[in-house]
Amino acid sequence: LWLLHSFLKPCDFPQIKNGRLYDEERYRPYFPVPIGKRFHYLCNSGFVTASRGYWDFIHCTARGWEPAVPCHRQCVIHKVENGESLSWQRSLIQDQSVKVKCYPGYCLPNGQDTVTCTENGWSPQPKCIHVNSTGNCGPPPPIDNGDITSFPLPVYAPLSSVEYQCQSLYQLQGNKKITCRNGEWSEPPKCLHACVIREEIMERHNITLRWKERQKLYSPSGDEVEFQCKYGYKKIKTSPSLRTKCVDGHISYPSCSKSHYWFSG
Repeated sequence: LWLLHSFLKPCDFPQIKNGRLYDEERYRPYFPVPIGKRFHYLCNSGFVTASRGYWDFIHCTARGWEPAVPCHRQCVIHKVENGESLSWQRSLIQDQSVKVKCYPGYCLPNGQDTVTCTENGWSPQPKCIHVNSTGNCGPPPPIDNGDITSFPLPVYAPLSSVEYQCQSLYQLQGNKKITCRNGEWSEPPKCLHACVIREEIMERHNITLRWKERQKLYSPSGDEVEFQCKYGYKKIKTSPSLRTKCVDGHISYPSCSKSHYWFSG
């Protein structure tokens, strides 16, 4: 075993981030040290060992010093401004996260519902801010027959943008992108209804679709629809044009009546 150890790389003086070897100046001249050696180490204020103590042993192994990260930041939530947490006064260590519940009208700066203990402390700070106090916006306004293309957040930073899309057969009117400015969203778009062209209404008005090969029984808002009178019928002068437009689900049907120029045999 001693022979095996003699061929393995010894350990240099350990660089313990946020901590130090116990009585390190006394031991420094003895480095590098062979595998199997161990030393006491201490963590700086605000940091703890993996077992949450303030001191432990660091071991020289074939893989180097272990533990690789001897000292971890310790975080405690003493209070949540404008909110609360079930982990109040509980000690957490680096990379652990806890949920924070903000009071109505408040949220964390990044719109999440958790804070994480990092090497530099809490990220973000356990402090709930008023949604509009810094020019932030709440969730984007809902629209009928449409929705935003991204997952909604409880808060958006100034100049954030989201895009809307309409459900199938609905036509988007306005700017599909809205922006958060001074705590307010710009005007959202509308999703206009398509027109359903009904056979029974055409029958009642004595009309058919003009372009049989392109016949479709629905038309998006803004599209033109062209009708023609049924064979033997003529458009009534006072009725809407045979060429009309779908406007948000509404269409003006023209009417035709039996032509006086046709006679039965």
